Amino acid sequence: MPGARRLPDRGELAVWRDFIESTEALRTRVVSRLQSDTGLGSGDYAVLLALSEAPDTRMRSSELAAHIGWERSRLSHHLGRMERRGLIGRTDSPGDNRGALVVLTEAGGAAFRAATVPHLRVVRELFVDALTPEQLAAAGAIAAALRAHLNAR
Repeated sequence: MPGARRLPDRGELAVWRDFIESTEALRTRVVSRLQSDTGLGSGDYAVLLALSEAPDTRMRSSELAAHIGWERSRLSHHLGRMERRGLIGRTDSPGDNRGALVVLTEAGGAAFRAATVPHLRVVRELFVDALTPEQLAAAGAIAAALRAHLNAR
């Protein structure tokens, strides 16, 4: 059929499955180590990282949701848990009723800084050290190509 999209063949499906299973196993191990080494979950770390890089360590909740790729309702529930633990605060934006600002607290900043080195060690151990420099460069190129393809859709 003209214009019909081809389905992946057996070899392409094998690569796909290998890729998905490997990245999921890697993610599971990294998340588990982050939790056991630092007490932070991957969602905590993603929020704290985004806030630590934001101007004045604060972001609108809608911007934060888009930045980390979460639905706003999921983020709202997670922020409530983080707020109860003292990692973030929420405040109204002065002169703007479009939504709350999420603010990194002193305790949140300290937790993020304490988690950074253990997290980077795990990234080194489980990802970087498993690859040759050429494979690492290829992984970066593959990730960039996939991101560009997904963003174009």
